[in-house]
Amino acid sequence: MKAAVVERAGEGFVLKDIEITDPVGREVLVEVRAAGLCHTDLTLATHNPGHLPLPMVLGHEIAGEVVAPGPRARAFKAGDHVVGCLVQWCGACAACDAGRTHQCRHPEATLRDPADGGPRLSCDGRPVTQGMGLGGFARHALVHENQLTAVPREMPFAPAALLGCGVLTGVGSVLNGARVAPGESVAVIGAGGVGLSAISGARLAEASPIVAIDVQDGKLARARAFGATHVVNSTRTDAVSAVRDLSGGGVNHAFDLVGTAVTAEQALRMTGLGGGVHLVGLAPGGAELRLSLPRLLLEQKRIQGLIMGAGDPRRDIARCAELYLRGELPLDDLVSRRIALADLDAGYAALAEPDVARVVVTSF
Repeated sequence: MKAAVVERAGEGFVLKDIEITDPVGREVLVEVRAAGLCHTDLTLATHNPGHLPLPMVLGHEIAGEVVAPGPRARAFKAGDHVVGCLVQWCGACAACDAGRTHQCRHPEATLRDPADGGPRLSCDGRPVTQGMGLGGFARHALVHENQLTAVPREMPFAPAALLGCGVLTGVGSVLNGARVAPGESVAVIGAGGVGLSAISGARLAEASPIVAIDVQDGKLARARAFGATHVVNSTRTDAVSAVRDLSGGGVNHAFDLVGTAVTAEQALRMTGLGGGVHLVGLAPGGAELRLSLPRLLLEQKRIQGLIMGAGDPRRDIARCAELYLRGELPLDDLVSRRIALADLDAGYAALAEPDVARVVVTSF
């Protein structure tokens, strides 16, 4: 089958013919019909961390149709429409039992047991690493059933692909992680794809005001369409002062979708008494946040790291799909461009353009 393969870090994606095995155990063979471009995959392709051997097939925002379930797979049948998610969960640990599958203690349970045979993917007799258990930049993906969620057949594949990462992270961070209540004030730093989903989540939570902060006017204009009541271009305006003025002294919740020391510190300063700082994004290279412990104590603030929307992917992906079908979640407006699998490098370059929210592969 055709797949976009990372052979050497920093050298882009190469379209190659690779082999994929038949499903065993609880694996499910999926025909990929759409795959979203997420910056995390680009970071792994550019700066390989070492624990993921090359060559590798990335792509963790996928939607498609089940071709064949493995002999022990019970959740899906051929013809089902499914969305993949990078959250790998065993279903048996204490965290999974409590519905916190994003904190699963044994994600390795979703990997293929060596006793079941060779690797899922190979090329010229060599194993090919399947990024995040999905490997969606390919014609087909072989995935453990726990990483899949069924969605209604009437949902288009392109917006569905975004549910498993960007939308789940943005909407879930607001509704599950921060538990924003009606009337509470929200600031979202970074109006990219995940930030727009967070803004949608704040609108669904009936937050007010909802302030979007970014450095590009094009993204801020889109943020208004997704539910932001106010926008701030931080290259022209002091974002902290503006947010504090708009919210009457500081917001109840500040979401940092950028993940730098500067934006995290801004989020801390723009929250009011008892406010929550929710760290969602992480810029390459990492960052450190300096804190005044007396000030943190006296202002009664809390800092929270949120991964994958802090929820249950199957529950939350299904919920977002239903919200989309009811017209309450504008996912179509997130899909700015549709490309072919061979154009991944150009697609990632397009994400830097201010009028582009998300790019999705729809031709394989």
